Amino acid sequence: MTAVSSALAGKVALVTGASSGIGEATAVALAAAGAKVAIAARRADRLEALAARIEKAGGTALRIEADVTSNDDVTAMVDKVVAEWSRLDILVNNAGVMLLSPAAEAMLDDWRRMVELNLLALMGVTKAALPHLRAAKGHIVNVSSVAGRVANPGASGYAATKFGVVGFSESLRREVYADKVRVTVIEPGLVRTELGDHITNPAFKADLDKRLAAMEALTAEDIAAAIFYAVSQPAHVNVNEIVIRPTDQERERRQIFRYASNPARRKSPHSSTSRDGSLAIDAEIRHRRRRQVEASVEALAVGR
Repeated sequence: MTAVSSALAGKVALVTGASSGIGEATAVALAAAGAKVAIAARRADRLEALAARIEKAGGTALRIEADVTSNDDVTAMVDKVVAEWSRLDILVNNAGVMLLSPAAEAMLDDWRRMVELNLLALMGVTKAALPHLRAAKGHIVNVSSVAGRVANPGASGYAATKFGVVGFSESLRREVYADKVRVTVIEPGLVRTELGDHITNPAFKADLDKRLAAMEALTAEDIAAAIFYAVSQPAHVNVNEIVIRPTDQERERRQIFRYASNPARRKSPHSSTSRDGSLAIDAEIRHRRRRQVEASVEALAVGR
């Protein structure tokens, strides 16, 4: 961590999911820029280590052990920040989980966990913090994903939550802009963090690990830098969205279905099979899009 600067001097920030990855890196970056940072997560030992790191570099941190899916914890978390520092200027909603699996094989508990943490908790924290953010003409940063822009097979539950984050954020922006509150959505591509460690589907976890090994993925610090960029702009500038991918990542993620888990599944004539027996969906996508374009052209011709 570099020496503390004054870019965010006098600001108070609250970062959820701060015990690792993007949340941890963001807390460090905001503290280095002069903000007082409340770091919230469930893992108290991680928070203690992070606070010590920030304070050793001359920053100011407030540890808050909280489960953001608990309404009581959320209320207590926001109250603690305001009681300690009398204001709240920046909220970074970062807590989340990614549990990939085909819809037919997904566990309902995984879907429920993602909806409650990725979407409902983000909304609940925002609601609790909003009066203070309005008073401070503050800034809300919601960490979504490129999965909130392009829904890939095998990520239906995760994409549903991230599309929800994007929709909520834009609606919220239009509700609070007149109060001079800014809202930013950060949509990262592949980032090398603990996020993939929680995937319960072995094939999808292995595929993610393989893809991460094959490219120079983003780091948590890359995303923290994007968040700092957004919150450090002049008050009249609202960076609504930042989409950030590794240079090596395509626009659409190639998600591979492991047909070994369901050998009875029918193969599409427009698809291609890889050497390991898995079915690549790219040819199928291209075929469907071509048919959509052809259908649109035919409809226009009939309309004439």
